[in-house]
Amino acid sequence: MLEKLKKSLVEAPVIQKESDGKIYNYFVHPISDGIPSIHADILDEISDFIIRSEGGLSGVDAVLTVESMGIPIAIPVTMKTGVPTCIVRKRKYGLPGEVELSQSTGYSKGQLFLNGLKKGDRVLVVDDVISTGGTLLALLNCLNRMGVTVAGVYCVIGRGSGPEIILKETGHKVTVLVDIDVTKDGVTIAGGCE
Repeated sequence: MLEKLKKSLVEAPVIQKESDGKIYNYFVHPISDGIPSIHADILDEISDFIIRSEGGLSGVDAVLTVESMGIPIAIPVTMKTGVPTCIVRKRKYGLPGEVELSQSTGYSKGQLFLNGLKKGDRVLVVDDVISTGGTLLALLNCLNRMGVTVAGVYCVIGRGSGPEIILKETGHKVTVLVDIDVTKDGVTIAGGCE
């Protein structure tokens, strides 16, 4: 299961990056970075897994994702089910009903803007990577305040304690398709859905 995704992760290059004076190992992958190229067969494998896990998305009003790398994951789910994609943006539009939320991750801080959802809507949240859980935590808390029901939460790649933090803070289980460990020597598969 998810063999193409796993193979692509193990083959992903690892580079050294710096944040707040600390060096860390960063994997470069099409799902998390959009480079080198995002191949249809991997997106097909991911979207089929999510759709099958959610029973076809019956009763879901929107597939919700955060720009930018959640978009390539959400769109195939939309294409296969007809459930529209709603994108949380990093830019303010000022539309009626727009909701602003603050997010903080291990890599960035900023404002996000949510349009197109209302109280009573039911959404499926999908994203590319979860590490600290900062973005998802802010989003799930915002949805709760809005009265939006979360049918499920899927992150393709897990790296860190984010899923445990989300479960503890919000009560939502994050389904991680593939957990990874990253060292200077490469990416190894540490677990995930079977």
